[in-house]
Amino acid sequence: MHDALRPRFHLAMPVHDLAAAREFYGGLLGCAEGRSSETWVDFDLFGHQFVAHLDPLGAPRPTVTNPVDGDDVPVPHFGVLLTPSQWGELAARLRAVDTAFVIDPHTRFAGEVGEQSTMFLLDPSGNALEFKAFADDSQVFAR
Repeated sequence: MHDALRPRFHLAMPVHDLAAAREFYGGLLGCAEGRSSETWVDFDLFGHQFVAHLDPLGAPRPTVTNPVDGDDVPVPHFGVLLTPSQWGELAARLRAVDTAFVIDPHTRFAGEVGEQSTMFLLDPSGNALEFKAFADDSQVFAR
């Protein structure tokens, strides 16, 4: 799944419940599980290493948002840039199971520089995720 010529990111995030994290990342998102212990689990998040670390205290997450093209985007958030077909498949899979989106799948900046497909959702621990895709990859960093 990973292009050996491109770097991968490593991201470690707190989760309240490893079983719920396994169900969400492994079951719902389809991320293969890697190594694990009693306090963390590695997931292959579209070719990147995502680690769910147990936060048994369930520390509250900030609920800051910033306006972006008419949406209230949760901050902080993380996610992956997918191909348009991967994005469409994921959006369809999430809609099919009635996922509660923070921001429904749609096109942002339509007809403008940086046009992209985007969607936001929360994992069971309240971590905000964004999945996006650009029909024209040259628009990822366009100004």
